[in-house]
Amino acid sequence: RAAKHLAKQGHHVYATMRNVQGKNAEKARELLNFANDNNLKIEIHDIDVTSDESVIKAVAQIDKVDVLINNAGIRGNVPQPASEIPIEQLRQVFETNFFGMIQVTQQFIGLLRKSAQPRIINVTSDLASLTNHSDPNWKFYPFKSAAYSPSKTALNAYTVMLAYELKDENFKVNCVNPGHTATDFNNHRGEKTVEQGAAVIVKYATLDKNGETGKFFSEDGETAW
Repeated sequence: RAAKHLAKQGHHVYATMRNVQGKNAEKARELLNFANDNNLKIEIHDIDVTSDESVIKAVAQIDKVDVLINNAGIRGNVPQPASEIPIEQLRQVFETNFFGMIQVTQQFIGLLRKSAQPRIINVTSDLASLTNHSDPNWKFYPFKSAAYSPSKTALNAYTVMLAYELKDENFKVNCVNPGHTATDFNNHRGEKTVEQGAAVIVKYATLDKNGETGKFFSEDGETAW
């Protein structure tokens, strides 16, 4: 949905998916049909964020980027008890949610620097907040996942470091939580619609020059780390 919203605003959208010819083929067709029907610009590219070769290949096909939205993520098997979760599962989740995000960001930095007002959005989660995880009154307090939540907390921390590094280059770098959205990711058990989740992402992806950077945002504004 974020791709559609940005395309409607006049952006030339490069939508990336892992295995476009396989399980994501239907999604790719739907996006391209939407673009054709509405005379919008959407291209589909294959990217596996865990493969440096895949990311480098995609970067080579693009001239400039104004907005980078890092949305790739996996949950891993649940439950994820901290005392028992297999190390291999931790590595697998972090490989996509954290290291993959960094790999994509570093490869795209050169293209973003060609933009007058580059924006980077790292899509995060309610479950990344250590402050909320420490509050027994928080509605998601019982939802402790020893791989997924820490991977998003680490993503948030990286966002702060990157935002500081790029603060003098007109970049706005933020992590954005779309909320508990009903998607395939959670078997459609979320409280928000996909449209609502996408709207939050688009809002912070299109901040003007006065917008904040290095923050953790959700639908209600800034979220506690």
